[in-house]
Amino acid sequence: MTTDCLNCPLRQRPVFEPMKGNELDFMRKFKTGELEINAGTTLMLEGTNSPQLYTALKGMGLRYKTLKSGERQVINFVLPGDFIGLQAGVMQEMQHSVEATTDMKLCVFDRKNLWRLFRDCPERAYDLTWLAAVEEHLLGENLAILGHMNGLRRIASAFVRLHDRGAALGLAHNGRMPLPYKQQDLADALGLSLVHTNKTLRHLRKGGAVRWMNGQLEVLDYDLLCGIAGLDPGRRAILRPLI
Repeated sequence: MTTDCLNCPLRQRPVFEPMKGNELDFMRKFKTGELEINAGTTLMLEGTNSPQLYTALKGMGLRYKTLKSGERQVINFVLPGDFIGLQAGVMQEMQHSVEATTDMKLCVFDRKNLWRLFRDCPERAYDLTWLAAVEEHLLGENLAILGHMNGLRRIASAFVRLHDRGAALGLAHNGRMPLPYKQQDLADALGLSLVHTNKTLRHLRKGGAVRWMNGQLEVLDYDLLCGIAGLDPGRRAILRPLI
C-alpha cells in the first residue's frame, strides 16, 4: 500500500521541519507512487538521466563515482529522508550513481513537475535550494576533514554524525543502529586505506568508544567518541526539510 504523505512516518520525526497545509497538499500531488528495490540494486547511474526523483522512505544506500580505473569511490551514504536525483533534474544527468545497500522503499516524483514546484510552491522550492546548499557545505566540510584530520578523527566524526542521524530517524536505540556498509565503503568515503581503517576501528573498539561489527554500529561512550572527533556532544541538531 502506498504511504499517504499525511501519514508519512518520517514527518513525525523531530529532525524534519513541519510542513504547512499548502505544502503538504502540493507534496501529495507531486508524489506519483512508491518503489521498492532489493539490496544491491542501482537506482541511478552516473552519466544517465532519469524521469524520476526519489526520497528514501526506508532502507539505506550509498552514492558513488566510478573512476577511470573502474574502481568505485564512495561519496556518502543514503539514509531515510534523503532526496535523490536532484542533479539529474537540474543538470540533465547524474554526476554519481546511487545503489541500495539494503532493501529500500522510496517515494517517487515525476521530474517533469519539478519546475511546477518552483512556480506553485516556493516554500518547497526553497527547501530544495537549502538541501543543495547543505550538500555543497558537506562537500567542503569533507574536503577540510580529508586535509586536516587524521584517520582516527575522521572515523570518529563519521560515526558521531551517522549515529546522530540514526537517532533522529528512530533507527538508534541504546547507542545501537544498523550500519550495513563495508569497511571499504567507509574507507573510500573518508579517503583512507582499508588497512588504516581496520586498525583505527580496532583502536576505537579497544578504547571503549565505539564498536562496528556485522552491520551494527554500537556507540559505547558517546562523549568519548565526540571528544575524539572534536565535536561538542551537547550541540543542537539542525532541522532539515523533508521532500
